[in-house]
Amino acid sequence: MSQPSLRQFKALCFDCYGTLIDWEEGIWQGIQPLLTKAGASWTKNEALVAFNSVEKDIQVQRPATLYSHLLALVYEALAERLEVQIDPPESVAFGQSIRSWQPFPDTIQALERLSKHYCLVVLSNVDRESFDSTKAILEHGFKFNRILTAQDIGSYKPDIANFQYMLKTVKNDFDIGPDQVLVTANSLFHDHKPANALGLSSAWIVRNDSGMTAADATYTFQFSTLGEMAEAVDREREINP
Repeated sequence: MSQPSLRQFKALCFDCYGTLIDWEEGIWQGIQPLLTKAGASWTKNEALVAFNSVEKDIQVQRPATLYSHLLALVYEALAERLEVQIDPPESVAFGQSIRSWQPFPDTIQALERLSKHYCLVVLSNVDRESFDSTKAILEHGFKFNRILTAQDIGSYKPDIANFQYMLKTVKNDFDIGPDQVLVTANSLFHDHKPANALGLSSAWIVRNDSGMTAADATYTFQFSTLGEMAEAVDREREINP
C-alpha cells in the first residue's frame, strides 16, 4: 500500500485555537485573576484540564451560545468550583480576551506557504466577531478562503454537523470533494475523532497536550508544528514537481 501524499489534497480545514493560535497560553493568562483571587495553586495543565471539562459540557448544553459568552460562563463555573465570588465584568473580560490571543511563532509564515498550494478553510469553535480580531492578527501575506464558525453552524465541534457543513461549503464553493480535504488540527477530541467518523484524512499538529485527547482517534499525518507541515509540503513538491 502506497504512502499517502500531501499533494493529493486541495483544501486544508484548520482548527484555529490550539492549532494556529496559542489557545493554552491565552486561557492560562486570562484565568490568572481568578486563580489569584481564589489563592489557587493550580498548574497550567490543571487549569487547562479544568477549563476543558467545563467547556465541553457547556458547548453541548448551549450550542447556540456565542463563544465569547460561553467563555464567560466557563469562567463563572470555575469561580464556583473554586468557591470564590466574582463580578460580571470579570467573566466578560475573560470572554473578550480571545481577541488578543496570539499565534504560535510558526503559524503566519506556515499559512502563507501553504496558501500557495491549498484552499485554506477555518472551521472553528468561535463567534464571528471574536474571529474578526484573530483574522486581523493572522492574515499577513495570505487570505483564508473560507471562515466557518460555530455561530454560522449553530453547534460546536466535535459535532459531526460542523464537518458536514464544511464539506458542503467546499464542494459548493470550490468543487472540492471530501477525499481532497485534509483536516489539520491539534485536538484529537474536537477534530480528528469526527474526521475519522466521516472517513476524512487528517494531519495532527501535535503542539501541546491540554487534555484534548481521544484515545481512539487516528490521523493520516503527524507534525510537531504547522511550520514542519509546510516544510514537508514544499519538500514533497520539490521531489515531485
